[in-house]
Amino acid sequence: MLTHFLRLALLTLSLLLPAQFAQAQPTDIPARIAAMGEANLRELTSIVTDLAATGDPAVVPVLTALGGGNLYLDETSGRIVIQGRSAITDPLTGEEVDLGAGADLSRIRVNNSLRRDIASALAGMTLMSDNPATRFSAAQGFLAKPDPINIPLLDEAIAAETDSNVLRLMQAARAVTILSDSEAGIEDRRAAVPGVVAGAGRNAITILTGALANAPDELRPTIEAALAGLEQSRAVWSALQNVWFGVSLGSVLLLAAIGLAITFGVMGVINMAHGEMVMLGAYTTFLVQLVIRQSFPGLLDYSLLIALPVAFLVTGAIGVGIERGIIRWLYGRPLETLLATWGLSLILQQTVRSIFGPTNQMVIAPTWMSGSTDFFGLAITYNRFWIVIFALIVFFMLLLILNRTPLGLQMRAVTQNRRMASSMGIRTPFVDAMTFGLGSGIAGLAGVALTQIDNISPNLGQNYIIDSFMVVVFGGVGNLWGTFVGALTLGIANKFLEPYAGAVLGKILILVLIILFIQRRPRGLFALKGRAVEQ
Repeated sequence: MLTHFLRLALLTLSLLLPAQFAQAQPTDIPARIAAMGEANLRELTSIVTDLAATGDPAVVPVLTALGGGNLYLDETSGRIVIQGRSAITDPLTGEEVDLGAGADLSRIRVNNSLRRDIASALAGMTLMSDNPATRFSAAQGFLAKPDPINIPLLDEAIAAETDSNVLRLMQAARAVTILSDSEAGIEDRRAAVPGVVAGAGRNAITILTGALANAPDELRPTIEAALAGLEQSRAVWSALQNVWFGVSLGSVLLLAAIGLAITFGVMGVINMAHGEMVMLGAYTTFLVQLVIRQSFPGLLDYSLLIALPVAFLVTGAIGVGIERGIIRWLYGRPLETLLATWGLSLILQQTVRSIFGPTNQMVIAPTWMSGSTDFFGLAITYNRFWIVIFALIVFFMLLLILNRTPLGLQMRAVTQNRRMASSMGIRTPFVDAMTFGLGSGIAGLAGVALTQIDNISPNLGQNYIIDSFMVVVFGGVGNLWGTFVGALTLGIANKFLEPYAGAVLGKILILVLIILFIQRRPRGLFALKGRAVEQ
């Protein structure tokens, strides 16, 4: 143990030597690397120390390969090389090396003690790097594997650090190291607990729980108090995370239900094929991206943006055709309309299944919708974030159409009193067709968004049709603000119930609550006003 400590102390000291001394006694890096081939373990330790003392980033791949068992000696040529998965490369330049047919490679072997020396050397070099990202990564390594012998190196790095994020992580790594050191004083370990809480992030509870198991009695109250505070904070952030998940789900429900809200509100039609419009929008997106991949690969990142107007026009045109060919003959006959649209949904599902097959299709996510970020402790995926933004854009654009265009004025007039609107010269059949087409087009836009979070299959629409009707009825038939509030309310309620009741039972409870609510308020949260709707 003492020998290992002295070796690492010497290695740390060598990393911190003044630059003038390093310049006075320069290390011949290629020569030291070449000497590795015939060196024993003690000589390899000396070589690692010399290479690390140079501070040259070029030696990092060499030390990494040595520690990972990927550094080899070619017995034929005496050359040191790195054996990669697909190529043999020079350890300094990284260029591919052709050793010829007579190459005889033998691995340069290391033991666990030397591996620890190499890890410390690499950590020290990266901790003193000019790149903040490299220093941050090195500090994460010290946090994950605390070792008391690294404290002098951390102290030196903390004193020189200028980046606040890296500094906080270094201080957390130092605090964790002291807290885990059974030989440190009680006061030092007690003083380290706030540093762990402040800088270890989500790992703080795990670190403190592990420290509590082996903590002396004098230290336990401090750790337990810190854990209680973290648990309370985690409960708050967990609730906020559930709110975000609920908003994300609510935005999906809003996209799926908003088209149904205007068709149901204006026309009074129970359209069971609305989910298939969502499904057709998803398959339109798949076809658009397929064409772009085959013919215009440079536009792949913009395929979703291109698919939006295409899906809207395709599903909108199909919606107009359905209204003109089927729905207009069934006004005033809700049961027949429900059965006809349900049968139509089965026909559309089977048609798509016959064309594309029953297997799921894939839409590649663009780079700007891939990945996630941490926002003050909340995990936010980019695809969900952009879907929320997209749902809001669609909602407010629909409000603009309804309130600022002639078609929107006519739609509102028909909604409030169809007979009076007709007597005033409004062509109600035209309004019905345009309304159904608009609702179907918005469902197609929902299908474009759903390609990023759900499987594209012929049954895609069936997963959202019941939830869409619940949102419309709960919010108030034909009222867009009611649909907006209803979608967010049901989404958040679902996410808060799921951890306790499960996904299936959670949906059942939501349905029961909506039934009880509708018994008290049959017209939903926001009832429409008008002579026709109040009769």
